[in-house]
Amino acid sequence: MKISVVGTGYVGLVSGACFAETGVTVTCVDVNQQKIAALKAGQIPIWEPGLDEVVRRSVEKNRLSFTTSLSDSLVDADAAFIAVGTPSGEDGSADLSYVLQVATEIGKNLDHYMVVVTKSTVPVGTSRLVKQAVQRELDARGVKMEFDVASNPEFLKEGNAIEDFLKPDRIVIGTESERAQKLMEKLYKPFLLNGHPIIFMDIASSELTKYAANAMLATKISFMNDIANLCELLDADATLVRKGIGSDPRIGAKFIYPGAGYGGSCFPKDVKAIIKTAAEHGHPLEILKSVERVNERQKDLIFNKIRAFHGGNLKGRRIAVWGLAFKPNTDDMREAPALTVIRRLLEHDAAVVAYDPVAMREAKKYVGSSVEYAPSAYEALKGAEALALMTEWPEFRVFDYDEAKQLMKTPAVFDGRNIYDPTEMKEHGFTYYGIGRRKS
Repeated sequence: MKISVVGTGYVGLVSGACFAETGVTVTCVDVNQQKIAALKAGQIPIWEPGLDEVVRRSVEKNRLSFTTSLSDSLVDADAAFIAVGTPSGEDGSADLSYVLQVATEIGKNLDHYMVVVTKSTVPVGTSRLVKQAVQRELDARGVKMEFDVASNPEFLKEGNAIEDFLKPDRIVIGTESERAQKLMEKLYKPFLLNGHPIIFMDIASSELTKYAANAMLATKISFMNDIANLCELLDADATLVRKGIGSDPRIGAKFIYPGAGYGGSCFPKDVKAIIKTAAEHGHPLEILKSVERVNERQKDLIFNKIRAFHGGNLKGRRIAVWGLAFKPNTDDMREAPALTVIRRLLEHDAAVVAYDPVAMREAKKYVGSSVEYAPSAYEALKGAEALALMTEWPEFRVFDYDEAKQLMKTPAVFDGRNIYDPTEMKEHGFTYYGIGRRKS
């Protein structure tokens, strides 16, 4: 089989590389000439564990190639996957301009039957718009050509995307024809060896499934963060509450870890988009509106704790930040809680020194030179009057109390991910603040 994957961002590149890993011939397309040149030279534009190796193997075996020409990628292709960005507009709606531009270009070049698959996260009704855009161009050309559209949302976790794609717990596909279903089933057959299913459904349900899944996970996170904040007021421990409710199989232990709020490319954008879609249909999603409000408030929590600790005056104080990416094992800075903390600290004239194992280059795109970037975690602690732990990278989990205490001007730790033991911190002479941890 041969496919075209349009867009070499996170979803497109991972999808294309993993399809190629199973023997499919894949052409990845992007309008960014520099990105395509870099990919041809073996340079991966995103940091995702294992992706560079999968790309290298498939390129060497001539199963994966890169181009800026969409028309070339469509020659003899069985399917074209649209995997371009759908950023949030000012009103929270998903910007579909890139998706529809690709659909238009496909229509201008289509000369045989294929399935046009929306891989990007898109609101309900997008596949219909894609179909209209392709058909409009066929009509303009005076060409009668059969094609189908399908919806195939991704459920990849950044930091574990290769494993998620190659060994999925489920594959969701929305189709409107038996021909398209058979083609998609053939394409995905190698991924079903672990016994998990392809779930075929109508296109509208498929499009909504992605948003509903992310909205549910975001709801669990915000719920637990709200409970954690209540724990602090009641002198209860959120980590124990989490264990107590997580042992209930109806609730489960995943996505109920208190923290400094969710970020990344999916949850914030998708929650906004589903709220907007529902509002357009006269159905306000009150729970998700609250989820969004709780999350925005949570991102300020660590800053507020640091500011209160210093009596409201942060001017000139040196604050260390460990972890910049929105989660471990990625360099993704989109909507990262660390950005909120850093910007708030800078607004209050603090001096910020930051360290992240992989995301510092990406962070410079967001905060530039307003932040000092340390070469190591403990270099960041020199003269610091507080440490804000914002991303739970493995290298931060074992804390060198002696070295940190010697380096810091004020031994105060603000743990935005609850990875440290409050009792141990206090025994070693540190002032410790977590999320929903007991004061006593």
